[in-house]
Amino acid sequence: MKRTDLPTAELPHAVEGEMTLTVRVIGAGIAGMVLLAILAGLWRGFTSPLPLKEAVVAGLVLAEVIFSVALILLGSIVEGFGYGLSLGTHWPYTKNIVVLMLRGDPEAAHRVLATAVGLTALVLAILHPDFMTFMGLGLIVLTALFGMGTLYVLAGRAPAFVHGTHGLLAYLVFINYLLVENLPGVHLGLYLAGSIPLHPLLFAIFMGGMVTGQRGFGTPIEPFLQPKRAAQWIFIVHGIAALVTFATLGWLCAAYPVAFGLGLLQAGVGFFVFHAVNLKPKSPGVMIAFHQLMAVLITCAVVLQWRW
Repeated sequence: MKRTDLPTAELPHAVEGEMTLTVRVIGAGIAGMVLLAILAGLWRGFTSPLPLKEAVVAGLVLAEVIFSVALILLGSIVEGFGYGLSLGTHWPYTKNIVVLMLRGDPEAAHRVLATAVGLTALVLAILHPDFMTFMGLGLIVLTALFGMGTLYVLAGRAPAFVHGTHGLLAYLVFINYLLVENLPGVHLGLYLAGSIPLHPLLFAIFMGGMVTGQRGFGTPIEPFLQPKRAAQWIFIVHGIAALVTFATLGWLCAAYPVAFGLGLLQAGVGFFVFHAVNLKPKSPGVMIAFHQLMAVLITCAVVLQWRW
């Protein structure tokens, strides 16, 4: 979709985000998740009764699940606090990316962690070559390429579809390794075809990325009664997708009670996200991260069929 509602002036190459105590606290929490992934993987590997090679694979799969969640949440910090163009459109690295990460730049940390996710997937594909490990590696490569594209979306030089696809692929990576961890032998494609609640949920996730991509960097959606701009129409479609997700979970509430309850909460969170984006379009803040966390939890509740 052509970006017709963005300012015509080209954005500067790099735009520094908002470094606040909240960013540092959330960043520390995500760093804790990464450490947890490493420790959990080591624990799984050392305590597994399986032969050495299979034990290493089991540890890496568990670590990859947590890595993928941390990467999604880190992406929400990048968006929520205006770090999407903190490294400009240079991809995948800059010369001082590790220094920037240690200073607290979420975008730098996002790219370094993405590298760790990719390397872990590569090792898994080598040690345990099967459909799901190759599927995971392929999805990660596609996610990375579309991640590069999101930089041009934010800079107003690529369509919003790229941003939506990047978000969708990130969740498919997460679901793929969650299946390897909890439902070994189940192929991603077959599982997605049979998991009815994931259909509207993944579409809502895709449309959420489209909303971000269409409004661009630092542009509000703006309150409206009748949509007039492309970003507002896309927001309407995103809202409809969210309602369909909620209705589907309600229809299947007996099988997905926790997902349904989380969906109720997510509806309220989405309302606050809309207002946050309009109040501070460059850095909407912590509500973006909370909105993404709720999407991750709903996905977990569906795949793992959590119950009270």
